Amino acid sequence: MWLTGATVVDGTGSDPVPGQNVHIENGRIVALGGAPPPGAEVVDLTGLVLTPGLIDAHVHLGLSSDLGRAGTFELSAAELAADMFANCRQTLESGFTTVRDTGGVDRGIADVVAGGKVPGPRILHCGPLLAQTGGHGYLGAAWEDPAAWSSHHLPGLAAQSLVCDGPDEVRKSAREAFRRGAGFLKMCVTGGVVSHYDDLTDTQFGHDEIAAAVAEAAARSTYVTVHAHNNRGLRTAVEAGATCVEHGTGIDEEMAALMAARGVAHVPTLSVCHALLADATEAGLPAHIGERVGDALEGQRRAILAGRAAGVLIGSGSDLIGPRQEHRGNELVLRSKIETPMRALVSATRDNARVLRIDDEVGTVEPGRIADLTVFSADPLADPSAFDDPERIPLVVQAGRIVKDRR
Repeated sequence: MWLTGATVVDGTGSDPVPGQNVHIENGRIVALGGAPPPGAEVVDLTGLVLTPGLIDAHVHLGLSSDLGRAGTFELSAAELAADMFANCRQTLESGFTTVRDTGGVDRGIADVVAGGKVPGPRILHCGPLLAQTGGHGYLGAAWEDPAAWSSHHLPGLAAQSLVCDGPDEVRKSAREAFRRGAGFLKMCVTGGVVSHYDDLTDTQFGHDEIAAAVAEAAARSTYVTVHAHNNRGLRTAVEAGATCVEHGTGIDEEMAALMAARGVAHVPTLSVCHALLADATEAGLPAHIGERVGDALEGQRRAILAGRAAGVLIGSGSDLIGPRQEHRGNELVLRSKIETPMRALVSATRDNARVLRIDDEVGTVEPGRIADLTVFSADPLADPSAFDDPERIPLVVQAGRIVKDRR
């Protein structure tokens, strides 16, 4: 298949190349430029802009329903699954060909999408994240026996967290997450916005507990990423060997320098802050949750700038939760306002692929890469709002197959 006539933005930060043809064979890009031979399958993209398939490095596909109703068993497993599958399709048609799920799905949903039974992005996931008793990631009711938390899991579909305390329990939970198909581990090392029993200033898990998870991840040749808002918790995690941080609200010049020295990546999540500030009830959460966002949005803006100055690898994640996840591309719009549209695109393609450790496969439009491609009818570098408008994404290619075509 030859994609012809588009302006190609390759995801490396290089200048766009007008009218560059892309040759695809067996699901991979084999050449840029050249002309299709007689009889070749040609897809005319004249006047359109082609980029690498977008990557969202922080999603919660397992939290695709009204969170209040889902948490009180008011929704059937069938309805929860239907909402997840609809979210998968919506995500793919919004131009995101790969996502990293950071808590909420069990391996079943990733398997059915990978098997082609449900349209959706390539899903890398941590299975259930690791949370301490009463920490972020544990959303059991106040008067519910904590031991009943596992009854909220739906094996093969949804599992938000495993509660563990002490190195031995962390080690066992890490092994259980891997048994459920996890490709990496996620731990919550500070309080969070959507929490019942903590504040953003709280720290969670000690050095020895985090180090136990890091050791289990290393045994699987993978890594630990941590949910962290304050630098006390983040410093402990970095010193214990974690190599990625989600949110990173408190990152300043000193912390950015430490992260750069240790090779720790940062995945900011601006979209969820905007969504919760606008109306937390749309996710099925109490209205007051929006008040807990505090200065997390401004903190992440400062963190991005500090990280750039220090040379930190900075990815891009939306962290959207609940039934309204259609504005995944807003993350790139918001990042474009802090940096540039090109920086936002590179973060959501090449750099996210590096964070996910799959940059030898996806993330750029280069020979040898899997042909994951997103095509825009408007130039998102000139008008970043196009990143968040599926109507201006007429074509999506995943692994060399056209999965959306509304030209």
